[in-house]
Amino acid sequence: MSTTPTPPHHEPDSPRDLVGIGIGPFNLSLAALAQPLTELDAVFYDQRPAFDWHPGLLIEGARVQVPFLADLVTLADPTSPWSFLNYLRTRERLFPFYFAERFHIQRAEYDAYCRWVADSLPGLRFGHQVDAVRWNPERDVFEVDFTQLDADGEAEALGRTYTRNIVLGVGTEPYVPDPLKPLVDAAGVPVLHAADYLAHRDRLRAADHVTVIGTGQSGAEVFLDLLRARPAGREGLHWLGRTPAFAPMEYSRLGLEHFTPDYTRYFHALAEGARDRLTAGQWQLHKGIDADTIAAIHDELYRRSLDGGWPDVRLTPGVRVRTAGRLAATKVELHLEHTEQNSRSRLTTDAVVLATGYRERPLDRVLAGLDPYLRRDSRERPRVDDRFRLVMDPSVTGSLHVQNAERHTHGVGAPDLGLAAWRSATILNSLTGKTPYPLPTRTAFTTFGLEPQPRVPAARQEPAVLTPLVEGC
Repeated sequence: MSTTPTPPHHEPDSPRDLVGIGIGPFNLSLAALAQPLTELDAVFYDQRPAFDWHPGLLIEGARVQVPFLADLVTLADPTSPWSFLNYLRTRERLFPFYFAERFHIQRAEYDAYCRWVADSLPGLRFGHQVDAVRWNPERDVFEVDFTQLDADGEAEALGRTYTRNIVLGVGTEPYVPDPLKPLVDAAGVPVLHAADYLAHRDRLRAADHVTVIGTGQSGAEVFLDLLRARPAGREGLHWLGRTPAFAPMEYSRLGLEHFTPDYTRYFHALAEGARDRLTAGQWQLHKGIDADTIAAIHDELYRRSLDGGWPDVRLTPGVRVRTAGRLAATKVELHLEHTEQNSRSRLTTDAVVLATGYRERPLDRVLAGLDPYLRRDSRERPRVDDRFRLVMDPSVTGSLHVQNAERHTHGVGAPDLGLAAWRSATILNSLTGKTPYPLPTRTAFTTFGLEPQPRVPAARQEPAVLTPLVEGC
């Protein structure tokens, strides 16, 4: 690996060029691509003690649903020392990976790769909780107030930093439907979100009957993991969800072009109403189930039917939970409604796993001090421009970019790992006013809309000239 450049010296009261809030994969991508830009004074804060990525769902064998090239940096800079392939090289695992012939890596391996980057990069401040962000018009800078936390998560010291620009990457949080919130918060019968699955797996495996709610990828992985651990004929599993089918995720080659910069630009240029209508109908682009996982579930169920019996398993799509409550001291009663039959029933179970997905973490708390400056759409959502900047009053001369908080303006690719490096490069190009990361003008064969897309001329048959992707590298 190349030597890490020394970060610029920072005077405590002088404004930084960039403060990142949150250190998930997206801001970690930004930090990795910002690291060689030595003229950029940047720091990133996260309240967690260290990096982790969905630790409750790192089930053995579960794979990331994007190819390994969708790491933190490669699709913007394949020469970066922070690529997944370089991670393998430093671990002396390139040849085993080569012979494994795996385009999609395991989640646990992706998490380990990200932790390797996070442990190596300068400028990351874990254990720092950002409390407030304000605009200081006298100094033309943002003020960022934070609390430094000790190893137990208790407040240790207060601090403030000044910055010309901010990138928010606070990520998502587990979504719990309203009828089940009282049960999740109560002690006793295990009703938990899939985000906490591994921490409670032994208890769930010991339960006589378990219900998994949610028909997406995490629901499928939890259901399969529980199924494999239970004795044939006494599985005691019920898997249900609102979608009309246990549907595969769209993974055709042209379907995947919805996760390209071309589609992102097309979506952003649409009218607000058109964007909202599109978003509502695109669930199978990102909420379906990987075909390999569906096949593994069917194989496991088929194997258990070889003796002529049927496994004690029910799979019921098209169902929503109306209400839920405790039954005696050790059970949960779910009141269900089938949306197509317009019928209702009750289900008694010993444990519930909510694979009900994640929602964008609200920005209102951290951005309360900027509310007078923010421009919003007709549904009071922040407006976001084509360079991922919140649209603000012209008196605010700094920029505030967002990552994975712009699905309403940029479409289904907002939470997708495959667009992380491109978005980070777009933000850094905007912040520096240069082009440290040249980006392609066209990325899809599909032409989205009737407006012609820019054509990329075919390469001329001339001697190749090797030029560095990042100036000075």
